[in-house]
Amino acid sequence: MKRLALTTLVVRDYDEAIAFFTDVVGLRLLENNDVGGGKRWVVVAPEAGGSLLLARAANAEQSARVGDQTGGRVGFFLHTDDFAGDYARMQAANVRFVEAPRQEKYGRVVVFLDLYGNRWDLIEPRAEA
Repeated sequence: MKRLALTTLVVRDYDEAIAFFTDVVGLRLLENNDVGGGKRWVVVAPEAGGSLLLARAANAEQSARVGDQTGGRVGFFLHTDDFAGDYARMQAANVRFVEAPRQEKYGRVVVFLDLYGNRWDLIEPRAEA
């Protein structure tokens, strides 16, 4: 059996990224360990499935990628069972949305930008009949 264990998101600063992804997006902080040399092992995750490794940019090349890891495409897809609540909480925290929420065949969706400008889909999947 195989599963994708982690996805790396290059960030500018550990603490600001932790605050955004836990307080604003609503993920849980699973790990925050000092690994020496100014590096930390920081993992955040939703309640069910998938984890995100927050990795601070270590050089100029990595810093240039912060906020544009996917060339302007949506690179991250966050499913929720409380679209209205999550959307309202994120609006109250001044998250930038690039569109109004819309209904698609697969569910309700809105594109938002994280604190660095990476594009995310917030999706409430359509309930199966």
